[in-house]
This record gives sequence, structure tokens and C-alpha cells, in this order.
Amino acid sequence: MLDIKLFRNDAEYVKKKLEMRGIDTSIVEEILNLDTKNRELTAKTEELKAKRNKASEEIALKKRNNENADDAIEEMRVVGEEIKTIDTELNTVAADLKDKLAGLPNLVSDETPFGKDEDDNVEVRKWGTPREFDFEAKAHWDLVEELKMADFERAAKVSGARFAFLTRDGARLERALYNFMLDIHTQEHGYQEMVTPQLVNADSMYGTGQLPKFEEDLFKIEKDGLYAIPTSEVPLTNYYRGEIMDVEQFPVKFTALTACFRSEAGSAGRDTRGLIRMHQFNKVEMVRFELPENSYAALEEMTHNGERILEELKIPYRTIALCSGDIGFGAAKTYDIEVWLPSYNAYKEISSCSNMTDFQTRRSNIRFKRDKDGATEFVHSLNGSGLAVGRTFAAVVENYQNADGTITVPEVLVPYMGGQTVIK
Repeated sequence: MLDIKLFRNDAEYVKKKLEMRGIDTSIVEEILNLDTKNRELTAKTEELKAKRNKASEEIALKKRNNENADDAIEEMRVVGEEIKTIDTELNTVAADLKDKLAGLPNLVSDETPFGKDEDDNVEVRKWGTPREFDFEAKAHWDLVEELKMADFERAAKVSGARFAFLTRDGARLERALYNFMLDIHTQEHGYQEMVTPQLVNADSMYGTGQLPKFEEDLFKIEKDGLYAIPTSEVPLTNYYRGEIMDVEQFPVKFTALTACFRSEAGSAGRDTRGLIRMHQFNKVEMVRFELPENSYAALEEMTHNGERILEELKIPYRTIALCSGDIGFGAAKTYDIEVWLPSYNAYKEISSCSNMTDFQTRRSNIRFKRDKDGATEFVHSLNGSGLAVGRTFAAVVENYQNADGTITVPEVLVPYMGGQTVIK
């Protein structure tokens, strides 16, 4: 959520940043008008409450002196009714103001390139050279079924489209990948491993920005009011919700493996085959809490942490900076890591690493103090995939396939596969 002070102090700056995202800037004036009304009503009700308190003291004094207090009592009744009326209006205005603020995205950083859509994203760097096959390469969805690594047909019978059973060496490869990722992040990158709840309440979804704007993308358990997490970013970021953190804690670096659940609303017809766009998939997430002055450097480091996984697997990738028209709702700056997939003859997103600045922590009320007697400030939060396991699985299968239909196990995964070097 954006700080209302930004609107009061520099409305033109806010308009400029929202315009970069293609948002109608008339919302700024609406918010300023509501803020003015909110402050006027607050001042008026506080003034009346002070008047009521004074009247109460006068009534008590008159009663102690055996004086008639009827006029004072009637005056207090009238003031009470007025307070009630104003408070009702104030609650409506305050709720409207909060809803409008909650519906606005984060302001993009000055480093975020301007653009309308994904075509305007900027390539930052590229690693590795896509493999040239001397045979007709197959897509991962064909390979995994031929090698009995996955069963899409039975998953559709059990759950519907966009689900999969991973079987035999497929299940083993999936486990090898996420254990490898977790080991790298915990042992080399300094992340603390967490096992998180995979069902969260509405407050948690609001805190990270999924609610109210993106409810249609979520799976909800209506009777319990709980949501299946779209990513472990949600429980990890909400870990400190409503708390004041110790300045000496920073940086706080979490990693977790969870299943992720997404309805994929609006994605009909996109990536319908294979493991690229599923309703349920495993992901190793990275979440960081940083001092504001360190968050952009932390974003660079976290992005390299994600890239490191693909470098160890020796799979080509590229990293792009998302433009203002393609960046996520809560992000100020985002890098996408895209892995090379021969079946698409293109790079496909495998990680999105974002600096959310204080957008989520303001919604979640996560603060810190620089010193014991100082004022509280909002922490900066960051998140990124380290990596999406299913898409890494697909990338390994496609990039390491052989002419005879087998798949070579990447060297770094051999210990995680019990010494197995080939899937056949």
C-alpha cells in the first residue's frame, strides 16, 4: 500500500509514476479529496468529543453541588448524536480511502524502464549458449511420458486439466532438484530454511497484495475462509506481520519449498501442454527483509542467487528487467530470469525477483526502529523464485535429452539421484 503522505507532499510525482503503469491519474485527486474529508471529519469529531468530556465534568460538578443539570445533559445528548452521525460518515470515508489506496500498485523505481508490455522489457544479461541438436529434439511433455516420468492423463482423471502425476524417475528428479536448490540457498547463500503453512487467512493475502485485487486467481476454502497459497512468499512475508523487528536482525533471509496453487484465471489456451503452467507446482522461494537503504543491493544479490542454480545445472538463461507496463502489482523493480526451452525455441520465465520496498510491509505493518527511542520505519521486503521446480524439471529434460530418447542427469544432480547418471 502506498503512503498517503506521498499524495499530500508530491501528488505530481505519484501521477507520473502511476502514468508509467498506464493507470488513470484522476485517482490521485480522488484520494486527496477523500484524505481531506477524512482529516476534516476526524478533527470535527475529536473537537466534539472534547466538548462532550467537558460537559460530563460540568454535569458531575452540578450534581455534587445539588444543582440542576438538565440543560447540560440535553446539550451532551445533542453532541452525542452529532458525534454518532459524524463517526458513521467518517467510517465510510476512511474505508473508501483505504480501498482506493489498496487498489493501487507500488510506484516503480527510477531504474525500472518505461514500457507498455513485455515487448518493452530490457535484457540485462545472458548466460550460456542454447544447445544445437544433431537430432530432432522432443518437447518435455513427450519425453516424460515416453520415459514414464509423468502421467498427465491419470492426473486429469483425478483432478482435471493442468495437473500431473510425477512417477518413478520423474518423482526422483523433482526431489533431486528442490533438495539441490535448498542446499545451495541454505549452505552457500545464507538463507534460513522454513516449512510454512500452505493455507493462509485473508489478512495474509491482503498483506502481500493478493487481496482484494487478485482474488479470482486464488483457490479458496469457503467454509474456513482460508486460501491455498500461490507462493510461499505469502506465509514467509507475513511471518513478522504486525511486529516491530530488531534492527540487528537484518538482513533476514528465508527460503522454503512449498506447493503453489494458482487458478490461472485468464490463461486459457496458454501453455496447455506439459509442466509450464500448472494449477499446482512446487517452488523454492526466497524472501528477504532489509533496511530500506539496502534493498536494491539485496535485489541484485537475490537475482544472482536464482541465476546460480541454472549455472550449476549448466542450462542457458537470460535475465531481463521488467518495464513499467509489465511489472507486478506490488513491485518497484523486478528482474525475470528466463530459461532456455528448446520446445519453445525461446526463453521462458523461471524466476521473478522483486523489490517490493515498503509496499507489503505497510499493508502488513512490519516495522523496525534504528534505535530504542527512535521512530518506527517500515521494513523493505523482497521475494524471488529460487527456482520454480517444475519449469526447471522441464528445462533439464529438454536440454539434457539424447538421440536415443534417454536423458543425461546433470552432474550436480547425480548425488541427489543416488548416483544415477541417465534416465532411460
